[in-house]
Amino acid sequence: MHLIFALHNHQPVGNFGFVFEQAYRDGYLPFLELLEQYPDIRFSLHISGSLLEWLSDHHPDYIERLRALVGRGQLEILGGAYFEPILVMLPRRDRLGQLREYANRLRQVFATEVHGVWLAERVWEQELAADLAEAGVRFTLLDDFHFRQAGLAEDQLCGYYLTEDQGQLLRLFPVSEQLRYLVPWKEPEESIEYLRQLHQRKSDAIAVCADDGEKFGVWPETHQHCYTRGWLRRWFDLLLQNRDWLHLTSFDQVLKSQSPLGVVYLPDCSYREMTEWALPPTSQRHLLELKKQLENHPSWPHLRTFLRGGFWRNFLARYPEVREMYARMREVSDLAARAEKRKALTDQARLDLYRAQVNCPYWHGAFGGLYLPHLRQAVYHHLLRADSALRSVKRVQVTAADYNLDGQEELCLANSQMRLYLAPHQGGMLYEWDVFPFCHNLLATLSRRPESYHCTILEAAGISQTDSWGALHEQVKFKHPELHKLLYYDSYLRKSLQEHFYPCDTTLDHLIRLEAQDLTDLVYGSWSWQAQKTKWGVQLLLQREAMLGDKPVRVSKLLTLNRDSAELCVEYNCNNLPAGSYIFASEWNFAGLAPHADDRYYWQGKGQRLGRLGEPLDLQATHVFGLADDWLGLRISLHAEPAAAIWALPIQTVSQSEGGFELVYQSSAVFAYWKLDLAENAHWSATLTWRISGCAQTK
Repeated sequence: MHLIFALHNHQPVGNFGFVFEQAYRDGYLPFLELLEQYPDIRFSLHISGSLLEWLSDHHPDYIERLRALVGRGQLEILGGAYFEPILVMLPRRDRLGQLREYANRLRQVFATEVHGVWLAERVWEQELAADLAEAGVRFTLLDDFHFRQAGLAEDQLCGYYLTEDQGQLLRLFPVSEQLRYLVPWKEPEESIEYLRQLHQRKSDAIAVCADDGEKFGVWPETHQHCYTRGWLRRWFDLLLQNRDWLHLTSFDQVLKSQSPLGVVYLPDCSYREMTEWALPPTSQRHLLELKKQLENHPSWPHLRTFLRGGFWRNFLARYPEVREMYARMREVSDLAARAEKRKALTDQARLDLYRAQVNCPYWHGAFGGLYLPHLRQAVYHHLLRADSALRSVKRVQVTAADYNLDGQEELCLANSQMRLYLAPHQGGMLYEWDVFPFCHNLLATLSRRPESYHCTILEAAGISQTDSWGALHEQVKFKHPELHKLLYYDSYLRKSLQEHFYPCDTTLDHLIRLEAQDLTDLVYGSWSWQAQKTKWGVQLLLQREAMLGDKPVRVSKLLTLNRDSAELCVEYNCNNLPAGSYIFASEWNFAGLAPHADDRYYWQGKGQRLGRLGEPLDLQATHVFGLADDWLGLRISLHAEPAAAIWALPIQTVSQSEGGFELVYQSSAVFAYWKLDLAENAHWSATLTWRISGCAQTK
C-alpha cells in the first residue's frame, strides 16, 4: 500500500514576529533537520504565503534546504491561495488571483511545477472545482469526512476521486481523520498497526496522513513530545522498517501510476470539527451530548456518517464583527476590480487586499482566530492601505448603502483622513472608524458572547487539568485563574456613539459587572437621519424618541465632519426630559491598542498620565481626556463641553486557543457622562469633540 505524508505550515498575516521565530525554532527547523537524516521519507509540504515571505526574509537558508529536498525528489511542494483565505468567501476574481499569484511565487522559489493545492481549513463548495481547475490545479485534498457526507463507506476511501463543475475536472484525495488523531498523539506503533490493518483489507490502498505542521513542535508541549522524547524519530524508523508493504509516495506519483476510484460530488463541508464549531453554542452542546449518547451504540460507525454540524459561512452570521470585516473586504475588492479595469491597480494594493483575506480572523474554533485582536487589526490595516491607494476623497462625502450586508441601510462619512460607518437601525452606532494615516480601525472591537466551551470552563472550575494530553482541541488547560468568574456577556455590540440613561447611583463597578440599569433602549432602536452639506464639510443629524420612565424623550446627535480634518464633533440635544436625577452617558470603545504596556495609557489635561489602557478608571469631570498609544504614535483626545466625568474599563473575552482557555483584552470602553438634576420638560445639551493626532510609526 501507499502512504502520502503531507504537512501544512502556516502563520497568519499580522501575527507577531516573535511567534514566527518561536514556531521556526520549535517546529519548522527541527522537523527539517530530522527529515534531512531520513532521505527515504518522502513528504509533501504546503507553506502559506505569509510564512514563506517571513522565512525568505529571516531564514533564507531554510528555504534553500527545502529546495535541495525538492531537487533530490524527497519533497513535493503543494500550492494554495497566497495568503491562506477561505476560498469560498472570496469573489471569484480574487480566488483565481491568489491561486495564480502563489503558484508563480512557488515556481520561482523552488524551481518546480506545482500541481496540487492545500485548501484552507478544507472548506469546500462544489463550485471550487471549476475555479481550481481554471487556475491550473490538478488536485486538492479534503477530509474523509467530506466523502462520508456524500455517502461513501470507509472501504471506498483508499484512493482518489474525480469531481467536476462547469465541465472542469479536479482530483480529490481523502485525508484520514483516524491518522490525524493518531499522529503524533498516540504511540507510533498504533498508526503503523492502523495502516497494517488497512493493507490487509486492501493491499493497494492509498492512505493520506495530512495535517497542520505545527503539531510537530509548535503547539504546546509538542516540541518535547516529538523531539526531546523522540516520537517523530521513532515513527520515521517504523515507517522505514515496514517498507516491505508500506511505501511512502507523493500525490503526483499516485496520479501518474493509479486511476481514480470513480466520480464524486461532495456537499458543502469542512473537516468534522470545523462543522461543529460553525454551529451556535447551544447546538454545539446538543451535538456533543448526542455523540456521547451514540458513540457506544453498535451502529455508531454507520450512524456517524449522518451526524454532522454546520456550514462554515455561518461564522458570518454568528459574529457580526466577522461580517463587518467580510463586507469591508468585499468593498475593497470591488475598488480593486474597478481599478484593474482602468489599468490602475498596483501590485502593492492587490497584495494588501490578498493579505486582508487571510482566513484566521474570520472564524473561531480551537484556535484564537477571531478572538485575537492583532489579527483583526491586521486585516483592517491591509484593507485601509489598499483603500487609500485605490481611491482619494477630496471633499467630505456621505453615502447610504447596505455596507455590512445585513439587509439594512448604513451610512458612510468620509474625508481624506477618516472613513466612518454608522448603523442608524442599530442605535445609530458608529461601528467602524478608519484612520487612514495610521491604517487603523479604532472600532475593530469584539463583544463578549457565550461560547460552547464556556460550559467546560464552568464545569472544570476549581479542578486542575494540567496533566491532560491528546489532540489539541481535546485538551482542557487554563492560562488564567478563575476564568469562570469573568464570563460576562454583552447585550449589544461594543461599538461607539452609543447612548445610555442610568440611575444616578450607578458606579463604574456596575458597568464592569454588567449590573448597570439602562433606563432607555437607545442602544437598540432605530434612529432617523438626515445629512446636509456645510461650507466646510458635512453634518449628519440622527434622532430618536425613547421612553425614559413613563415619559417620551427626544434625543438627537449631530455629527460634524469637515474637509481634511481628523476631528469628529458630536452635539447632543435631549428634549422633554422628566424631572429627577439621572446620568446621561455616551459610550465609545477603542480597539487595537495594547492594554498593559507603559506606552499605552489614558491621559487628561495637558498630558497627565492616568493609567494603562487595561486598567479601570473613574475620573471626575474634565474638559480634556484621551488615550495614547506611543508605539503606534497615535493620540485620541476628547474635548467635552460641559466638562464630563469619565468611566473607562477594559473589555476582555474568555476564549479558547491552542494554549488553553485565556483572558483576552479586546478594547477599552470609555463612557463620558454627566449627572443631571433637571426640572420637568427640561432641555439639556453637550458637545464631544474627538481628535486624532500623532505621527504614524513605521513598524
